[in-house]
Amino acid sequence: MVGGKPLILETGRFSELANAAVLATYGETVVHVTTVMGKSDTTLSYFPLSVDYAEKLYAGGKIKGSRWVKRDGRPSDEAVLKGRIIDRSIRPLFPKSVKRDVQVIATVLSADGSNDADMVAMVATGAALHVSNIPWEGPVVGVRVGYIDGQYVINPTYEQREISTLDLIVSGSKDAIVMVEAGAKEVTEEITLGALQFAHDAIKEIITGIEELRAVVGITKLEFAEVVTIDPTLRKEISDKISKDIRARFGVPQSEDGLVESFVEALKDSYVEKLDSEQLAEIIHDTMAEVAREMTITEEIRVDGRKTTQIRPLSAEVDILPRPHGSAMFKRGQTQVLSITTLGAPSLGQILETMEDEKVKRYIHHYTMPPYASGETGRFGAPGRREIGHGALAERALMPVLPSEVDFPYTIHVVSEVMSCNGSTSQASVCGSTLSLMAAGVPIKKPVAGIAMGLMTNGTKSVVLTDIAGIEDHVGDMDFKVAGTVDGITALQMDIKVKGISFEVLTQALAQAKVARMEIMEVMLKAIPEPRKELSKHAPKIVQFEIPTDKIGEVIGPGGKMIKMIMAETGVQVDIDDSTGKGMVTVSGVDPVAMDKAVTWIKGMVHIPEVGEEHEGIVKRVESYGCFVEIAAGKQGLVHVSRMSTEYVADAGALVKEGDTVHVWVKGMDAQGRLDLSMVPLDQLKDQPGDRPQGGFGGGRPGGFSGGRGGDRGGFRPRR
Repeated sequence: MVGGKPLILETGRFSELANAAVLATYGETVVHVTTVMGKSDTTLSYFPLSVDYAEKLYAGGKIKGSRWVKRDGRPSDEAVLKGRIIDRSIRPLFPKSVKRDVQVIATVLSADGSNDADMVAMVATGAALHVSNIPWEGPVVGVRVGYIDGQYVINPTYEQREISTLDLIVSGSKDAIVMVEAGAKEVTEEITLGALQFAHDAIKEIITGIEELRAVVGITKLEFAEVVTIDPTLRKEISDKISKDIRARFGVPQSEDGLVESFVEALKDSYVEKLDSEQLAEIIHDTMAEVAREMTITEEIRVDGRKTTQIRPLSAEVDILPRPHGSAMFKRGQTQVLSITTLGAPSLGQILETMEDEKVKRYIHHYTMPPYASGETGRFGAPGRREIGHGALAERALMPVLPSEVDFPYTIHVVSEVMSCNGSTSQASVCGSTLSLMAAGVPIKKPVAGIAMGLMTNGTKSVVLTDIAGIEDHVGDMDFKVAGTVDGITALQMDIKVKGISFEVLTQALAQAKVARMEIMEVMLKAIPEPRKELSKHAPKIVQFEIPTDKIGEVIGPGGKMIKMIMAETGVQVDIDDSTGKGMVTVSGVDPVAMDKAVTWIKGMVHIPEVGEEHEGIVKRVESYGCFVEIAAGKQGLVHVSRMSTEYVADAGALVKEGDTVHVWVKGMDAQGRLDLSMVPLDQLKDQPGDRPQGGFGGGRPGGFSGGRGGDRGGFRPRR
């Protein structure tokens, strides 16, 4: 039982040619996970693990909405992120001796719309790897934790997650936590630590069940010898020769810049017959890592000379760009991010088609890091998993402080452009995007700052580092990103390179991160202390109002003719949404005069005039018996010749002409909605032989509205 519901793991039912396959069922959510190892070693310098998470629309009983393409296409960003969570959880536990391709594929076969398949896939992956013959130091599994009404909940349903103040994903082994991913509504560090402990207790119970499964069906693990490409004696010789020189270089900002290249240049002639430049660079790099770790752990002095809790120099600036609706730059050491905010109409939200439902995303955060940011050349184009993940993390950090759609009915798009990277660009994106949103006039509830914490440990001593630089991320044991406001945490992400992290380390890291966030916040608020009260002059303005649902068709018109006409003549965007049972009209545009015109136009179309109302109208047609006056778009009424003046008028054309503006009163309206108007105040009207009864269209004079030749001659024909 997991979270009060049975979790069923089956193996041997499908995919017998895979190294292992597990079918996991939780509620009516079913996930099939396979693990396969390649037949031969690769020559890659890194471990070739790939994790794919496949969401099938058939799992939710849906057919793809596209009329032309019905096959499930490339994975959504959400599916990529779920696969990435599994990858980050299992990757540190493969032995370094494994050089073969390993592929994990998690396919969602059934989605019940209540239980998220991601944690089911995480458990099934841990089980499949553990019972397979693939070398792996697991098992590791994951659970989700919610916090509702002061109580922790394991694997909350979608409905429960809507009211939860915490959405925490934790993966771990029996002994320690391995990976953390979270979004939160300003929860405290104490609640967060309690949730981590609660998650770990559930993880240990699941692992007990997986170990029982392995005892029944598990097979012997393969063993691989460590591949040695460089003579260990030669490696030690070079390392001993340069260690002191490297230590002498360390201890000042950017001391690692160009260090490998300079040592390769100095040593290559001496070892040209024994090592090529790449092998020599590998030895120097490994020696740098050893020296950096040693000085940090034993001396508590960092590579760039900082103390363990010290943040690199900070700077922040807003209004970098003239045309975007909001822009800001945040810089921490050599890490620099430019964030740009764009505001748009609600109709510009991103439509997400998932297995469970279709939803609209009104806050979109994209992160991009081109190769020049790290001083390198490389692929430039579509985002990779890392960019998708960092954008999602920044988005998650800022979501809790965004205004509601009712208070701020805009689609918000933020792009974080990494200009320079030396560690923790995702958290610099959080800081820069907060500033950009405030500069754009988005009324965020509170500013959010982010910091990346690190760790170096030798087994007996652990040192927690605040604001890790690139080299510390690369050679260290932990990357723990913490974002939040002055009152609590809004997002977490933790990856480690060791088998697990103790709760003592997590407690210290969260405490140091809180202090760092407050220090960063001070610098941010000097650049802009609060959200601007007004939007950029280049940003669209939005007006929302409701109309009766039975009037929506009238505003849209046949084939969209009327709404297209309104937009064409005013230059604004008009959207109508009836998904909530109300006719919500949204008018957006840059020109306030054009917006007022569109709003007045639409409101006039749906307004039902009442007797006694006064209007300024335009004469649209003149007949001898009266004139037709338009008081609103699509709403015309007749001013009979007898009500054009208190004096006798023989022919309406003697008093008005087409295009004139006249002041009229509503005298009545019949059941068909046809208007009877008067240019004479109603209290000054006299009953006259040809006058229509109030609210009706009778009358017997020639030229009236019923009977006789006059009616045949010039009857009332409202324009549709």
